[in-house]
Amino acid sequence: MKKLITIILALAMILSLAACGDQNGQSSAPQTGSATYKIGVMQFGEFTALINVYDGFVQGLKDAGMVEGTDFEIIYLSAAADTANCPTIADTLINNGCDLIYAIATPSVSCIKEKTSDIPVLFSAVTDPVASGLVASNDAPGANISGTSDMNPVAEQVDLIKEMIPSAQKVAVFYCSSESNSAVQYELAKAQIEKLGMTCVQKTISAVDEAKSAVESLKGQVDAIYIPTDNTLADSMTLVAAAANECGLPVVVGEPGMCQAGGTATYGIDYYKLGQQTAKMAIEVLKSADPLATIAKMPIQYQTEDCITALNQASLDAIGLEVPQSVLDKAVIY
Repeated sequence: MKKLITIILALAMILSLAACGDQNGQSSAPQTGSATYKIGVMQFGEFTALINVYDGFVQGLKDAGMVEGTDFEIIYLSAAADTANCPTIADTLINNGCDLIYAIATPSVSCIKEKTSDIPVLFSAVTDPVASGLVASNDAPGANISGTSDMNPVAEQVDLIKEMIPSAQKVAVFYCSSESNSAVQYELAKAQIEKLGMTCVQKTISAVDEAKSAVESLKGQVDAIYIPTDNTLADSMTLVAAAANECGLPVVVGEPGMCQAGGTATYGIDYYKLGQQTAKMAIEVLKSADPLATIAKMPIQYQTEDCITALNQASLDAIGLEVPQSVLDKAVIY
């Protein structure tokens, strides 16, 4: 079972490390003293996609026959969606002698990359690891970092907007300007929006407290909003969805967790299965005679199937949108 540790506990953990060295209180996993592998986890935030990719990772280890507390132990720390917390967490995991670090979301990986080249690092929930400067190439990362990308089917998500709202003429692509992964998805979405004969309206924010007013500014200006897998907006999806509902604007989002949190619809990847996929990579690295050499040659992996079409009934009701039967027939309803 996942043990959530807030940043307050993370700081307490660091004090414990300084005072006591390697003591059992360091890990969120059961401490038996006999675990073969020590895995550190830095999870950027506590929204659904990142929770699922962590849970899937742990289950993937167990699916391979590994027993938590015996074969592996996990030191789990969350940055609470605040990049300022990442350096402290990275230092904690590195100083605790982890055999592998699992970094969830781009801010986590970016921070770890600056801190160590000696510990194997696997990531997940990173959209474009090359554009984000995390690896040299997708085929041959070349250092101590590899993992699984959550690049979602952006073109198909834009297609879903047109299928749900055939009359749509203008679509806003809404994201946080500081997130490089979102900027990549913006370009992909813009290309598909224009390919379908619609107009793309770029809408960015620099902080979450700008989200509500940004959505309100789109009322009467666009027919729909598209939000990629943006960490800032995913973490505040409930607020964003409420504002969009008040404005009568459908919101197609980058992944199912954002739809569960209030987004109108999505066609997205399964983050739990992405975590399981990353666990298979972790086992290969951990059991290798030379983990660093192994991970340096380990290509970035993508989820190429198991995408989910999902709808949020409360959002549909709030904006009064009637969904075509072609969408209903293939959709999960939240």
